Amino acid sequence: MTPAVVVAAHGTRYPAGVAVAGQLTDALRSRVPGSSVRLAFVDVLGPAVRDVIAGAHGPVTVVPAFLTRGYHVRTDVPREVAATGRRDVTVTAALGPHPLLVGAMADRLRAAGWRPGDAVVLASAGSSDERAVADVRAAAAQLSGELDCRVRVGFVATGTPSVTALVRGLRAGGAPRVAVASWLLAPGLFHHRLARTGADVVAAPLGTHPGVIDRLASLAAASAVLRSA
Repeated sequence: MTPAVVVAAHGTRYPAGVAVAGQLTDALRSRVPGSSVRLAFVDVLGPAVRDVIAGAHGPVTVVPAFLTRGYHVRTDVPREVAATGRRDVTVTAALGPHPLLVGAMADRLRAAGWRPGDAVVLASAGSSDERAVADVRAAAAQLSGELDCRVRVGFVATGTPSVTALVRGLRAGGAPRVAVASWLLAPGLFHHRLARTGADVVAAPLGTHPGVIDRLASLAAASAVLRSA
């Protein structure tokens, strides 16, 4: 039977965010010929992960398209898989944190106008899950190495400090320019809020950067190797 790959993304009511999820799925499809690749959503939109898995033939690999090991990855996706009753489903690690994604974030920041000497804030949606927050801090540490400067972590929705508070604090401390690196996968409400933080530079989300596609493909390929072992 034809193996199946399901990209499990977070839903959004922003059409541009949905488009990015579809584009990533299309790009992955071209990287795993011979596999059926479909998109499913964990929240907000359908089709649901359980429904896509239930209709798939052959062994199934689910790739959680999330940047951290938060609640959706550790709880929602496994629950959706369990609801199908299938025993031929493999769930990979989340997309991040990973050097490929950090490289993509650095590229987006440079393209937005970051200059050496700028104060840098990594903007994450945030989470109440300590493991997810640890993943964000790991990404910030990797970005610090990429840019050779200190990178502070701020949150858009859940957690402190907020991105806005960090930007204001850096300005009060004498930073002439502040750049925000977006640790966000797709456009949506959270990225929209970053434009109102007062930063001089706000990077685009990771989106369909080649590093993101490479990471998706590597996760799907690694799962296929494990199944055949």
